[in-house]
Amino acid sequence: MDDFYREEILEHYTHPHHYGILECPDISHEEHNPLCGDRVRFDIDLDDDGQTVKDVRFSGVGCAISKASASMLSDLIVGKKLDDIKALTKEDVMDELGLNLGPVRLKCALLPLKVVKAGVYGLSGDADQASDDEAQDDW
Repeated sequence: MDDFYREEILEHYTHPHHYGILECPDISHEEHNPLCGDRVRFDIDLDDDGQTVKDVRFSGVGCAISKASASMLSDLIVGKKLDDIKALTKEDVMDELGLNLGPVRLKCALLPLKVVKAGVYGLSGDADQASDDEAQDDW
């Protein structure tokens, strides 16, 4: 693993961005990875247009990869339209992390994306679509 990416992941793990909860979020969704016990919740506030992420917080417990992925994803989605979030892929997450991961660690890295997309699809009444999404393919 490249030292830069190792340091970046440790930085996000020890000092996660957007960590916490929102009082009355427009979107809130939580899931866990039964293989390792990682649990992630995302709370999202939307702008007045109801289509743009104004603020985000995540909470939960997990390994360094899961927590770093959630922190990086939280940075990535602030200011994004919900349709742009729906279009995020596992490759986008992997590019942020800068790592090649095996199947078990891949599930850790993709859990935050799974949570965010399930919450976004649930808001728009497309909860079934979330299960068809490519981020779910590795679950």
